[in-house]
Amino acid sequence: MSDRFYALTIAGGRGERLRPFTDSVPKPMIPLNGRPMISYQVEWMRSQGVTDVVFLCGHLGETIKDYFGDGSAFGITAHYSFEDVPLGRGGAVRKGMSMVPEDAGLVLVTNGDNVTDQPLSEMRELHGRNDALATIMLTPYMSQFGTVETEDDGTVLRFVEKGRLPLWVNAGVYLFNRSIEQRLPEVGDHETTTFQELALERRMSALRSEAMWLTIDSQKDIAACEARLAEVYAGSG
Repeated sequence: MSDRFYALTIAGGRGERLRPFTDSVPKPMIPLNGRPMISYQVEWMRSQGVTDVVFLCGHLGETIKDYFGDGSAFGITAHYSFEDVPLGRGGAVRKGMSMVPEDAGLVLVTNGDNVTDQPLSEMRELHGRNDALATIMLTPYMSQFGTVETEDDGTVLRFVEKGRLPLWVNAGVYLFNRSIEQRLPEVGDHETTTFQELALERRMSALRSEAMWLTIDSQKDIAACEARLAEVYAGSG
């Protein structure tokens, strides 16, 4: 088995709702506190033992290659998989898998537009215990609106600004067995194809994570992410 630990990061998003930021860079390259969002992800990957990162590039992908180069300055070996035509996220992952040795064992796959500090050891343990083909990270679903808590008689107890809801959502962080390649679509989205099939076969696990998880879906999210990252890095310094 290969002693290298590979990660694939889906970095071809156009991020239409984030224009004009994404007129010149792909969504994962949006700067947060002076550095691209995806650089925080790569730093986390390296801290979790990742040695090789395959960047799955589409829209303005050359800007990613220009930034990371061969990866040596970031403590990893960088590889690049470019799409000639849009393949969808699942198709991009399948194409990128061809750059991973067949004896690689587990492969980390992420959406390129998120940042987390989730320890992969917890996902590995769950993955092995359940003999899963894929294990995904879940994160709490936060309300986009403020909520109001009341007594049954209508008495208001408190107001909660964008509080946590009793639901969990896919965080876009996965551990895959290398053998999943043939189960991925050549074109399309793995979440609506492969994941649905694995769930029916009970070959998928999910870790409910309380770890930090940040993503950007709109321009107003940028300032919030920058503030949170500033807190995290101030605490680690």
